[in-house]
Amino acid sequence: MTLAKRIATRLIPAAALLALAVPVVAGTVVASSGPSAGQYRVGSQVANSQRITLAAGDRVTVLDNGSTRVLQGPGTFTLAQRGARANNSAFSALTAQRRAGRARVASSRGDGTAPTNPNLWYVDIAKSGTICVRDLANIRLWRANTNAAEVINITAAGEAAVQINFPAREGIARWATGSAPREGVTYSLGATQISFKRLPEMPDGAEAMAQALINNGCTVQLEQLVAATLVT
Repeated sequence: MTLAKRIATRLIPAAALLALAVPVVAGTVVASSGPSAGQYRVGSQVANSQRITLAAGDRVTVLDNGSTRVLQGPGTFTLAQRGARANNSAFSALTAQRRAGRARVASSRGDGTAPTNPNLWYVDIAKSGTICVRDLANIRLWRANTNAAEVINITAAGEAAVQINFPAREGIARWATGSAPREGVTYSLGATQISFKRLPEMPDGAEAMAQALINNGCTVQLEQLVAATLVT
């Protein structure tokens, strides 16, 4: 056997052992509560074969392979055991960039359930927090109740007030042209307080999106993403 072959023969088992020693990351923790919450912090990653041991009262929500799953204690779980199912269609619909002319939302759903914000990039006028956006010059506001026309006055320290008009039966209104909001400024929409954080690039996939929202403190959108991709 040549020297090169002897070296290759010795390296192959070592490489195989190294590959086995590195855990495959499969999921991102997107919500955590209960006694063990400190062990599974929001934003932490969970390997496919990692044992997740939960006590009574624990509730850990994991985004894995495009779907969100809730693990509740007491018990020990692994993501591989739970069998993730991709929910990419729900994620794609939630993050689609829609044109203003098509941004029309019905006042209620056919099953009588209260409407929910259908798009991650629409700003819910009823929820305060930091909102992650791709383009500050292209902000659309969303409201749940579309029965009547509504005027929203937006104010911020040191800036001219902005008036947003929602016609009756319209759930979407565009931020006034020529008065785009600025990153880091707090805007008041009545009782709602919002600020914006611009994402430098579009995250690729649900897990990357969740991590970007977590890193930038955009918890309103994180909750929206979790709800849209939940598998029961």
